[in-house]
Amino acid sequence: MASTYCNSASPSSRNIYYNHKNRWKRNPCDRYGYSSSNNNNNINCNKYSKSVRARRSNPAPISKFTTCYCWPLFKHDFNPSFFTSHFPTNPQLPSLLLPRSGAGGDGVPAMASDKLRHVDSMTTLPSRAGKIPKLNALILGEALASEEDHLIIPSQDFSEQAHVSSPAEYLEMYRRSIEDPAGFWSDFASQFYWKEKWGQTVYSENLDIRKGSINIEWFKGGITNICYNCLDANIAAGHGEKIAIYWEGNEPGVDATLTYKQLLQRVCQLANYLRDVGVKKGDAVLIYLPMLMELPIAMLACARIGAVHSVVFAGFSSESLAQRIIDCKPKIVITCNAVQRGSKTIYLKDIVDAAIAESVRNETAVDICLTYENVSALKKESTKWVEGRDTWWQDVIPKYSDTCDLEWVDAEDPLFLLYTSGSTGKPKGVLHTTGGYMVYTATTFKFAFDYKPSDVYWCTADCGWITGHSYVTYGPLLNGATVIVFEGAPNYPDPGRCWEIVDKYKVSIFYTAPTLVRSLMREGNEHVTRYSRKSLRVLGSVGEPINPSAWRWFFNLVGDSRCPISDTWWQTETGGFMITPLPGAWPQKPGSATFPFFGIQPVVVDEKGKEIEGECSGYLCVKSSWPGAFRTLYGDHERYETTYFSAFPGYYFSGDGCNRDKDGYIWLTGRVDDVINVSGHRIGTAEVESALVSHPQCAEAAVVGVEHEVKGQGIYAFVTLVEGVPYSDDLRKSLIMTVRKQIGAFAAPDKIHWAPGLPKTRSGKIMRRILRKIASKQLDELGDISTLADPGVVEELISLADS
Repeated sequence: MASTYCNSASPSSRNIYYNHKNRWKRNPCDRYGYSSSNNNNNINCNKYSKSVRARRSNPAPISKFTTCYCWPLFKHDFNPSFFTSHFPTNPQLPSLLLPRSGAGGDGVPAMASDKLRHVDSMTTLPSRAGKIPKLNALILGEALASEEDHLIIPSQDFSEQAHVSSPAEYLEMYRRSIEDPAGFWSDFASQFYWKEKWGQTVYSENLDIRKGSINIEWFKGGITNICYNCLDANIAAGHGEKIAIYWEGNEPGVDATLTYKQLLQRVCQLANYLRDVGVKKGDAVLIYLPMLMELPIAMLACARIGAVHSVVFAGFSSESLAQRIIDCKPKIVITCNAVQRGSKTIYLKDIVDAAIAESVRNETAVDICLTYENVSALKKESTKWVEGRDTWWQDVIPKYSDTCDLEWVDAEDPLFLLYTSGSTGKPKGVLHTTGGYMVYTATTFKFAFDYKPSDVYWCTADCGWITGHSYVTYGPLLNGATVIVFEGAPNYPDPGRCWEIVDKYKVSIFYTAPTLVRSLMREGNEHVTRYSRKSLRVLGSVGEPINPSAWRWFFNLVGDSRCPISDTWWQTETGGFMITPLPGAWPQKPGSATFPFFGIQPVVVDEKGKEIEGECSGYLCVKSSWPGAFRTLYGDHERYETTYFSAFPGYYFSGDGCNRDKDGYIWLTGRVDDVINVSGHRIGTAEVESALVSHPQCAEAAVVGVEHEVKGQGIYAFVTLVEGVPYSDDLRKSLIMTVRKQIGAFAAPDKIHWAPGLPKTRSGKIMRRILRKIASKQLDELGDISTLADPGVVEELISLADS
């Protein structure tokens, strides 16, 4: 898919802008740093600059018929009939269109208030979807988001202070990132410290399996260290006393802090220990820790000495942990004795002991198990111990020097392994390298969250997942951010815990999963509204498509209708955001991931791999590489090529389906293997789930496919109701009717299974394979349920199967 821009002026292009003097302006150029001339059909346009102030000076005249990103802003002088014809469904607008008195006879209406800021149409989009035929405008902080086709527009104040403040600025940056990726990414890479700069070839790639082995390289030959750029560089810039980490324990009132200087000292002590016990550049270190400060410390210590860390979510069973130990053969395992998550104690050291025993039976020995004593969960004397192998963290690490020499590495040297589920049952070891990942995660973090140095940032993800790597540890610290690390559960001791933490630390950027949003929705609004949340500035969503009703609740209630939501789409394999709104730039649609990030060329293809233009549904692929892309699957490059590049040669296949609407907005529909084929109709499970959750009495839903003797596959829906709502046949019928109305009769669920709760991991991910087994009555094939936050929910679901 090629990118298109404002190559020609569309008659329907329009811009309406309300200035600070309560007057409509005919030529709203200064909104985006542009100016216009009424003579000789010329327009003065400033090219992109990093500073808004710089954009407002030295305009250069160009013809209005050449490629000009500000041209759509000038097509219409204001008149009330034009305005009302384009906004017929917005109930706010009639009260705003009042005759203006004392305006010099120009006929320009006065504003009923100064609430409405600006509404800009986007005539041409990077996804080649064409014009927006109508615009239902909601301005952040001024109205509730209530309809899916509303566009949520940031306020003028927000946009003016944003890193990317308009569609025009985004489009110009995006165009450069596609037409000149080497120059674009080199500019961002140059903001970091490189001991030696990369060569003339910034990147090389082959994404077409027909042309040989798949290969992606960025900044090869450049020598750097990501730990240095996260810590040493920030300290050198004068930020040593800035808080790097606020740690919040499981129990309220248990907390700690580390400044950048203190964090570096702790990292160096562990790095020196690792070197002392024989860990070298390229060696694997397996980390099985909960969300203690020691987890990012361990990651950074490995990066400092060039070791390859492999973080395993501290919730995986001993069998799963053993698989990963056998595959990556670590020199050392780092863990803690136990963790208290909510009211439950999890004995992590016991799990590690069992995993190491299993790995030894498979001829993979682990010589050292470094164990942190988590005193709030378990005392030393109650911890099982293996003499000669196990070492207490607190007994050895503090004895080491708090300075440590760096291991400088090539940009293409491995940084970490992160295992993700595979369809064959064997986990895939996704391998990310150093330089490109560093540049990409730092850049995506800055722009997608509109990060400012004064922000306090909280991502609720665990570092055992890619989100915790990219957007708890590396991305934020590379930007010198202050980060919240939370050990506990978001609903403990009550469902208001998240907002208590937001108020306590004055969190301004809050990034979480739709599953958590829906879970908190179910608990009731009072747990949110009793807290201020006034510090919040930007919200974020990650992990799965967020249905519009959850988006609206998140926006309207949590964010007080004033905080943009960065609804991000990306994967373990991509390293960082791929499709995401940029706060301050694009209007948002509830539930849409919006448009691609810089340098990303998403395409929608059909089953034959042919690119589809305009409004469509299909398979989401990416053409051309990006710096944060993974390079291989550890020890299995053939599987890497087969899984991601063979289905549609020439593209990276995400495994996800998507819709692109008439306005170019991208809507993720979930994994392609989550598509149900009902009588020839291919139905995305996410689409049915979204329809169910739109019902006012449905808090959460998860849909799976089951065999059906007539239709091939039937739709089986697990439904969690709003707290206090009883099960009933009438409600069951109402839920089914909701789906029929929103999607069609062909998508109506064949079975509604009442679910007091859904089987979720501790990070909030729904374990759909368990739901499939329950729906299919394959109860002897449930498999490992130890990673669930509440394994007891499985028995509850089984008991309600025939209700």
